[in-house]
Amino acid sequence: MCINANAQSPALNHRKAFTAEAATPASQYQVSSLDRTLVSTTPVPNELPDAPSARIQAATMEDQASPASVPESIPGSAHDLNGGNDQTHEVEGTAQITGVVSDAQGGAVPGAEVVLTSPGKMGRERKTTAASDGTFSFTNLPAGKFRMVVAAPGFSAYTSSELSVISGETLQAPKITLNVATSSSVTVFANADQIAEAQVEEQEKQRVFGVFQNFYTSYIWDAQPMSAKQKYRLAFRTIIDPTTFVVLAGVAGAEQYNGTYPGYGPGIAGYGKRYGAALADSVSGRIIGSAILASWFHQDPRYFYQGTGGIRSRSWHALTSAVVTRGDNGKLQPYYCHLLGNLAAGGIANAYHPESSRGVGLTFQTLGVTTGANAIGNLFREFVLRSLEPSVPGFANGKKVSTSTPSHP
Repeated sequence: MCINANAQSPALNHRKAFTAEAATPASQYQVSSLDRTLVSTTPVPNELPDAPSARIQAATMEDQASPASVPESIPGSAHDLNGGNDQTHEVEGTAQITGVVSDAQGGAVPGAEVVLTSPGKMGRERKTTAASDGTFSFTNLPAGKFRMVVAAPGFSAYTSSELSVISGETLQAPKITLNVATSSSVTVFANADQIAEAQVEEQEKQRVFGVFQNFYTSYIWDAQPMSAKQKYRLAFRTIIDPTTFVVLAGVAGAEQYNGTYPGYGPGIAGYGKRYGAALADSVSGRIIGSAILASWFHQDPRYFYQGTGGIRSRSWHALTSAVVTRGDNGKLQPYYCHLLGNLAAGGIANAYHPESSRGVGLTFQTLGVTTGANAIGNLFREFVLRSLEPSVPGFANGKKVSTSTPSHP
């Protein structure tokens, strides 16, 4: 049984479409299902074999030439002609970048996060973490240009210059040094008592030339008021400070030189009596005025450094602070605790001063001397001592220019 060539027209037509109408009509191409390559077959004669063989051959040709079996990557195929380039996975290559993360002292910074980015469509950013010795590496990189950003807790972020690699290259990144962060923001929650305690502790570190105590000066203009406990503590802390005894020794020496209180007499004995009297005056005045009465009248016994304004304004503030002070409520008040404390100390002084010096005159003399000395001391506090105390924090600079607090001295 013979089959006319026209009986195979469907298969032949399909074959011709696949081969893009080759010049030789009798030639055909078959696509191997195993290696998906094009293999040339022998020409098909116009006279086909018997019907069963022809049907088998036609079926085979239809199956092999079906669209499902056409490989997408065959040159000249519809997919290739349309320029298909779908890459949903990360681009990889054979290049590498390695490096070491260290601090300013040359020590390793383990755990530092290293992020590698590249311009263009080179794939997503890559991240890694520095090992315990500070080393890191990025592998399987495509050729191109990259940039690294390195960050670690407590350090400022580092951004590298642009790095270029070619296929197969292993690039050692330039030295990566992380500097300690210069500033940080910390939010602290504390109540008024805790803030006052911290401020008093700072005051107890204030020493002129790092030696002579200056505990009763507040360089924080809006400092929290002290509690009664803090007023007593600061008074006793001042009394027992070694520099207090040194200063009183100088006072007794000046009195000895000037012949003050002649009833004490000359010589070592007279000096000792004067020193004892000066110490008693200081202790009684400090305890009564700066602790007992300051707590009773709810007044602040400290001098509040102004630090801003003209010389006249600052001088006026210093002098008036000897008779006017700030109450625990923040308002200005007559300096009751200081004035009455000095009067009380003068009255007590009648018990141990020479009989020839006793009386009301001694009481008011003590008040006048201590008040005047306090005013002069305030001038030194306002204009001189701040620059001589290295322990004062940089933010403690007195009254801010923009601050408007008429209740403050």
